[in-house]
Amino acid sequence: MNLPPPIAAYFRADLGDGASVAACFTEDATVIDEGRAHVGRAAIRDWKTAASRTFNYTVEPFLIAESGGRTIITAHLAGDFPGSPLDLRYFFSISGNKIASLEIRP
Repeated sequence: MNLPPPIAAYFRADLGDGASVAACFTEDATVIDEGRAHVGRAAIRDWKTAASRTFNYTVEPFLIAESGGRTIITAHLAGDFPGSPLDLRYFFSISGNKIASLEIRP
């Protein structure tokens, strides 16, 4: 799949640590996951670090779409979390070569 570079960087970093994921975002970016907003790189780093500490999972993007100025990626997640496996949609807004916002929804 030919993902835009900032989004491809996010999915590569998602295999690593929270700092690697946070580096994919603008300084004041927002991530919304499980109904909670994480604002700024430090909060995004902490969100990813906590998720990685709690669960082991793999993510396989399989569909890309554009809507309302956002890039929507549908990905298959499998791991040791409740409800696994499942497909999630990632709604990305890009600013320059970084992610400005990400919302993750079922």
